[in-house]
Order: sequence, then structure tokens, then C-alpha cells
Amino acid sequence: MSAEGKVVCVTGASGYIASWLVKLLLDRGYTVHATVRSLDDPKETQHLLALDGAKERLSLFEANLTTEGSFDSAVSGCICVFHTASPVTFASVDDPQMELLDPAVKGTLNVLKSAAKVQSLKRVVLTSSLAAVLFCDKLRCGVVDETWFSDPAICEQRKLWYKDSKSADPLPYYVSRAKAESLGIHFTPMEVTIKDTTESLKEKNLLSF
Repeated sequence: MSAEGKVVCVTGASGYIASWLVKLLLDRGYTVHATVRSLDDPKETQHLLALDGAKERLSLFEANLTTEGSFDSAVSGCICVFHTASPVTFASVDDPQMELLDPAVKGTLNVLKSAAKVQSLKRVVLTSSLAAVLFCDKLRCGVVDETWFSDPAICEQRKLWYKDSKSADPLPYYVSRAKAESLGIHFTPMEVTIKDTTESLKEKNLLSF
């Protein structure tokens, strides 16, 4: 399937993984709407503007995770949103709720609210972090799912605020899912997503089995 004319959005595009994602999407021929915290900060924009295809098919948008409606312009006209934006720090913070927890949780909900307004949008991809499952008191094996989330009590006791921001509610998956579905957004089961992704990669000759 040709990517020509297809528009996608990448939030938090200045980050390491997101920057590579923007590069890959441009290489595949997509038009990319990329959000950054500040358009005036060259550290957030220079490496993106230097990518092949950026001049023709990359647009940068300034967006704030905690401001509702901040992502409206960036997601407008898109068929997919890759939400990678999230506060990251391993240093101590003065106000964990304000500096980490609220931006992580409210930011995701704000992106979903913006996405729900776009009729052309077919998929929202939410990225997380290894930190989401690092601190759980129940050893498991098998498929990693919402039951693996780090225990907020353990994170708070050890002042692991970044890890806590990835599991800021005792039932973070169910809460975020319920809120998202109230916006008219429906989640695709993991098994279906993996199957669809595998078939897509086979069609592109990127998998041989």
C-alpha cells in the first residue's frame, strides 16, 4: 500500500525513539505532523528538519501535554497518531504529581480527545516504557499485559516517580481504557494487533516465516 498522500502524527517527536520513527515514516513516503514542546528550541527541531524528506513532508507543531486541545492542529487530517510524548526523568523531583504524573496521564487523555475529533483517523498507537512493568511484587511469565503494571505503592515508597507515572492509578489500564472508550475510541486486542502487524510485515517482505 502506497504511503503517498497519507498523513500521520508523532507526538514528542524530539525524543530518541520518536525521532527514528519520524525518519522511518518519511523514508516510507508518509507526510508527518510532529509535535515538540517548543518550536524555538533548536535542540528539539534541528535534527528533525535535517531528515531526508523533511522539507517536503514534515510539519512541526508546538504542543503541551497538559493543555486540552493542544494537539488538535497536529492530528487534523491524520490517519494515525503515534503517541510517544511523556515526561522522562530519573532525577529527584519537587512535585511528582505536577511534574510527572499529571503530564503522563492527562497528556494521553488530551491526545485521545484530540484524536476523537478527527474522522479520518483510523488508529492511535500508545507507546509506554519498560518502567511500567519493572516494579511488581508478583512474578509472572507469558504475555506482558496490564496485570504486570508496576505497583504504585512500591514506586511511591521508593520515590520512583517516573515509574509511578507509568502506572499512576491502581488500575491504570482499565481507567484509561474506560475514559478513552467514553470518547468513542475502541481498543484493538493485543492478539489481533500482533496478527495484523505480522501479516502486514509479510506483505512487505519484511518477514520470511
